[in-house]
Amino acid sequence: MPPPRTRGTALRHRLAELRGPDVPAKALDARALAALAANPGCKRRAILDGAGVNKATLASALGAPSAFGQSQFAFTRGNAFEAKVKADGGAELLRLVHEKLDPGAEQPARAHVPDLSAIGPEGRSARTALALREAVEAADWTLLDHPMLALDVAGSPAFLEPDAVVVHPDGSWTVVEIKSFPMLDGSADPAKVGAAARQAAVYVLALEQVAGHLNPAPRVRHRVLLVCPKDFSNLPTASAVDVRKQRAVTDRQLARLTRIQDIADTLPEDICFSPELPAAELTEAVESVPATYAPECLSACELAFHCRDRSRAAGAVTSLGRSMRAELGGLTTVEDVLAAARGTAGDPDDPAVAALRRAAELRAEALNQRAEEVATPCR
Repeated sequence: MPPPRTRGTALRHRLAELRGPDVPAKALDARALAALAANPGCKRRAILDGAGVNKATLASALGAPSAFGQSQFAFTRGNAFEAKVKADGGAELLRLVHEKLDPGAEQPARAHVPDLSAIGPEGRSARTALALREAVEAADWTLLDHPMLALDVAGSPAFLEPDAVVVHPDGSWTVVEIKSFPMLDGSADPAKVGAAARQAAVYVLALEQVAGHLNPAPRVRHRVLLVCPKDFSNLPTASAVDVRKQRAVTDRQLARLTRIQDIADTLPEDICFSPELPAAELTEAVESVPATYAPECLSACELAFHCRDRSRAAGAVTSLGRSMRAELGGLTTVEDVLAAARGTAGDPDDPAVAALRRAAELRAEALNQRAEEVATPCR
């Protein structure tokens, strides 16, 4: 058996081959990880994300471009708001952390903002780990601006960059998420807050891995700080968000992911996902990796339109939603479902088949009754 370093080098080489010659790798961020954890059975997304394939470019090359992603205007507005929040050495940001999460601590008159620059993501993650350790020893407020965290995902490292991490005087760590959507009267859009909480939960997991290498291990707070514009202004306000549930779900789902190496080993040696390939060859390569499509993918994955078209063409019941798929048991296609309802296929003792047949009988009775009512003139 080759040593771990050799295996890791071989995997990186294999993933580079899958990505395509001279194609730069796309970093796997927390948003993508949260979406990946929400659909751990999708080997297609796992191998594409693991190889650093740009799925938006891939979707366009397949002829199914997706509108998924952030507009340039929203991106610019978000950067401007984040710069405002972190101005003056992060004084306003620290004030919000103190007010919402740690009012019993000493008022943060100032904060140490360490330099986290280094060469490459590995160097930056090592520099971040060192800065966190030094901040714990200093026992004072410390603000880490865009630290780099490493998280093992299915046997492959993912490098994550939260907006900020604050180290409290007691040595505990808090993840800070800065978003450009507004908080109106103290509350924000629940869907957007939920997405931010899932993203922050990934950062919490990564921080816990860093903390686990320190003795004693610092406490990673499970209440993160969500900073947004107040009402219709550009003034920052904040809310503490408990991400314990999201963290537990994400941790469990990431643990279920098939190892990237195992998926790569099942693929042909000459397979490649380079968008420069002919459409037919690229489609064949993508289809060689099984996908698990669900309607929820439309808001989380750039390949969703392509996978939806393939799912519908195959008549897969997954295109109707995960809850419907779970209710139908062993019936995996729409054709199987209709045949079971008509009584021409399926095991009568199967609860799903029995329910479909009963539903078909009730529907037939209702239609017959309606037809009789229409045929009988009113008196």
